[in-house]
Amino acid sequence: MNIALIANDTKKELMTQFCIAYCGVFGKHTLFATGSTGRIVTEATGLPVQLLYSGQGGVEQIESMISCDELDLIMLFRDGINAGENAEENSLLRLCDVHNIPVATNIATAEALIHALERGDLEWREIARQSRRKIVW
Repeated sequence: MNIALIANDTKKELMTQFCIAYCGVFGKHTLFATGSTGRIVTEATGLPVQLLYSGQGGVEQIESMISCDELDLIMLFRDGINAGENAEENSLLRLCDVHNIPVATNIATAEALIHALERGDLEWREIARQSRRKIVW
């Protein structure tokens, strides 16, 4: 599965610790991340992470990947206290809703999704992708 990692500045350490804890699970999948988050995770875990642009540009790349059905799971650790209204994050979350992409915006949801991923509960994403590719227009 293709997984995107995004973390606000105040949540980068939490994302790093989460990736360290679940390195074995993440190692079985393809990881994408915004620039600085990806570098930090790679340095801490040794996991191969495909780096996208940092900041807004990276989020836009992830949005494009969602629209093209290239991502299966999003881990977006955001700062709910200091972030305020963030149009960029709202756009990303809207796309996840439209394209039925599971998304975690906090550690509690991330824990639930990583365990679901480990159990194979998210394999429906691949089945759905294959059925969409069989449709001939």
